[in-house]
Formats: sequence, structure tokens, C-alpha cells
Amino acid sequence: MSKETEKQRWQRNFADLLQELRVAQTGVQILFAFLLTLPFSNGFTRTTHFQKDVYVVALLSAAAATAMIISPVAFHRALFRQGRKPELVRFAHRMASGGLGFMLISMVSAVLLITDFVLDRPIAFVLSAATAVWFLAFWVILPIARRNWGDDDIDDDDDDPESPSGG
Repeated sequence: MSKETEKQRWQRNFADLLQELRVAQTGVQILFAFLLTLPFSNGFTRTTHFQKDVYVVALLSAAAATAMIISPVAFHRALFRQGRKPELVRFAHRMASGGLGFMLISMVSAVLLITDFVLDRPIAFVLSAATAVWFLAFWVILPIARRNWGDDDIDDDDDDPESPSGG
């Protein structure tokens, strides 16, 4: 089996990143669509000032997540066939990370909005905090902890576009 060239590695890293973004993009677009239609539902008039504030946070963070997660496509169009795949992969990595951060804020805010609407506020805060911890566990804590589990995958170095040795 031949070793991939640096150009092939950047291309593979970009393809991997785009595949990841497709998953995130679907989730954030569904949440964003839900939030865009929410004010037009009958029950929205019964929301409190606090719930409306939480709604705005959820809506704006979903918009920011959508923009950041889709931005690698626009960046790719601007740099198409310029031989700047490494720059594109680095940019896409940053935008995907930022987009996931905004998506986390939007998801937790949406949970807070809905649970505060149907339950007592203290319970809503507890459930929203648990949701935040749950997302952080799977999106941040476990992936970081996984880095120290051993060298069972020799391809790990190539997946990090920021690492000096690969990707």
C-alpha cells in the first residue's frame, strides 16, 4: 500500500471534514427552522420576558452556527482550483469548531426555553444544565480524553489540520 502524498492527505482531510459538517448542518438547520417558526405558534404569546430572551439567544446562536457550519462551502467556492487546500482545511476546522460551540448554546437555550415553558424554572435550569453537561461530555470531554487512550490508530495525526506532522 503506497503512502499518500501531502496533497492527497489535505484532500482526504477536507473530504472528512465536509462529511462531518453534513451531519452538523442538518441538525442545526432543523433547530433553526423550528426556532424561526416558533413565534408564529399560538402558545408563543404566553411566553414570559425571560423566555423571550432565551428564545432570542437560541435563535441568534442557531443563526451563527448555521453561518459558521456552512461557511467552508463558500470559502471553498472562493478558493476553488487555487491550490490552497491546506488553508481551506484549517479555516473549515475553525469554522466547524465555532459552529459546534454556537450549536451547543442554541441547543441548551432551546431546552431551557421549552422546559421553562412547561415546568417550574428551577427544574428547567437543572435539566438545561444536564443537557449542557451531556453535550460537553460527548463533544469535548470524551474526544479530549480519547487522545490519551493509546496509539491504537496510527492515522490520528493526519486528522488534525493544525498538527505539524500531518493533515
